[in-house]
Amino acid sequence: MQPDRQNELTAWVAGALKVSAPVLEPASADASFRRYFRTSVAGRSYIVMDAPPAQVDCRPFVHVAGLMRDAGLHVPTILAEDLVRGFLLLEDLGSETYLDAFKASTADADRLFQDALDALLRWQKASRLGVLPPFDRAFLHREMMLYPDWYVTKHLKLELSALEAVTLQDAIKLLEGSALGQPQVYMHRDYMPRNLMLSEPNPGVLDFQDAVYGPITYDVASLFKDAFFSWPEEQVRAWRQHYREQALAAGLPVQGPAEFERACDWMGMQRHLKILGLFARIHYRDGKPQYLKDTPRFLSYIREAGRRYKEFTPLLRLMDSLEKRAQEIVEL
Repeated sequence: MQPDRQNELTAWVAGALKVSAPVLEPASADASFRRYFRTSVAGRSYIVMDAPPAQVDCRPFVHVAGLMRDAGLHVPTILAEDLVRGFLLLEDLGSETYLDAFKASTADADRLFQDALDALLRWQKASRLGVLPPFDRAFLHREMMLYPDWYVTKHLKLELSALEAVTLQDAIKLLEGSALGQPQVYMHRDYMPRNLMLSEPNPGVLDFQDAVYGPITYDVASLFKDAFFSWPEEQVRAWRQHYREQALAAGLPVQGPAEFERACDWMGMQRHLKILGLFARIHYRDGKPQYLKDTPRFLSYIREAGRRYKEFTPLLRLMDSLEKRAQEIVEL
């Protein structure tokens, strides 16, 4: 952060909390341009969000926080805001994420995931058309094009041939069609253990500012096929079907068991192609290399799901060929 902006933020926090010299300590890393700090006053801890307005608009965060609170989710209370300068003062939901808990022990996974599903069902049941941006075909396509534009071209340093480009586009069309053909609900869009806090009530939900209206399987696919922590495939499928049964009982328009399982798999493939490109972009454009180390996880997720559907045999062959060619270049 530039010194002038740091001073401006500190002065704003001082005014909001009515203290003379608050100490702002980094609270968490973020893949976007947002920065989070923690400060304490009279024994109470607060979170400060710095969202430079040239890169980030705070208004979606405020809007979605209100929607989630109305739906019964535990999100940080916004205690003070300056949307013009991109400053927010937030309730502190603690420092232990689901991801932290799982890395320490997976013994409570069933209980924690049940809490996460309860919150997700409340969010989805609150859905209304026209309130959040649509996760439409153009949106889906932009996301998946991050894979060839940033992962293949920038990271692997390869160019797709005309035939390879057609193979990729054919797979993208299949994934788009599956997503758009699903029942549409409110989507958090990054509903994963890193963004769920151990709190009371549980879970505390963070990083929701990119919420949209889209496929019902997206958030459940994200929850169990996490970007930073992997579970056995049979366990993932059991948890997903458990969600489906609860969603059906809650009156949500979920598909039949086999159709739902396929929709989850295909939705996950869309997300993980996007994340391959997104994490490459974060590395090369934004100078945050730590995200690329999880690349093998996303490749594994895509292969794991794609092998179950003959429609994606050409895509898997293409991806394997690209990885092999890139490795041969490195070894030269």
